[in-house]
Amino acid sequence: MFDQLAEIGYARMSMDAVARRAGVGKAAVYRRWPSKQAMLIDLVEAAILRNLPEVPDTGSLAGDVRGFLDVIVGQAADPRVRRIALDVLVETTRIPELAAALHDVVDRPRRTAAALVLTRAIARGELPADVDLELGLDVLISPLLLRLLRTGEQVDDAYLTRLTKVIVTGLGAV
Repeated sequence: MFDQLAEIGYARMSMDAVARRAGVGKAAVYRRWPSKQAMLIDLVEAAILRNLPEVPDTGSLAGDVRGFLDVIVGQAADPRVRRIALDVLVETTRIPELAAALHDVVDRPRRTAAALVLTRAIARGELPADVDLELGLDVLISPLLLRLLRTGEQVDDAYLTRLTKVIVTGLGAV
């Protein structure tokens, strides 16, 4: 199903097509998932749970930020993941229930992992105790995801080094 979702996208994917590709009857698919949305959420959640980011603890904010960025790059290395992520992101603008469900299985676990990077830095005295955590999470996560998912531009060691410096500097200002 993951390959099929990456190939044709959520809007064009049907329970019939999933059943045909799996070599089972449509009833078998519906016994497992009551809807296409439930199937997508289950598929994404299974992929996410297998790939939850391990929060690096290098002993420094800069090291932890770089380690976290490396995890994100690793997770987005598969072009299918990028295609599905973009496709599903668009669908969530049309389907609020899908947006809410995916927030629970995609966004929240990643933001929780990223929050550890920030709270460790606060505990070490590298960030002020009153740092705006929500804004800090946006600063930590968003620039790289935008580059990986939308622009398709190069993400190499030099870029990640520069981005780490920018994020660490920015976190000090939030």
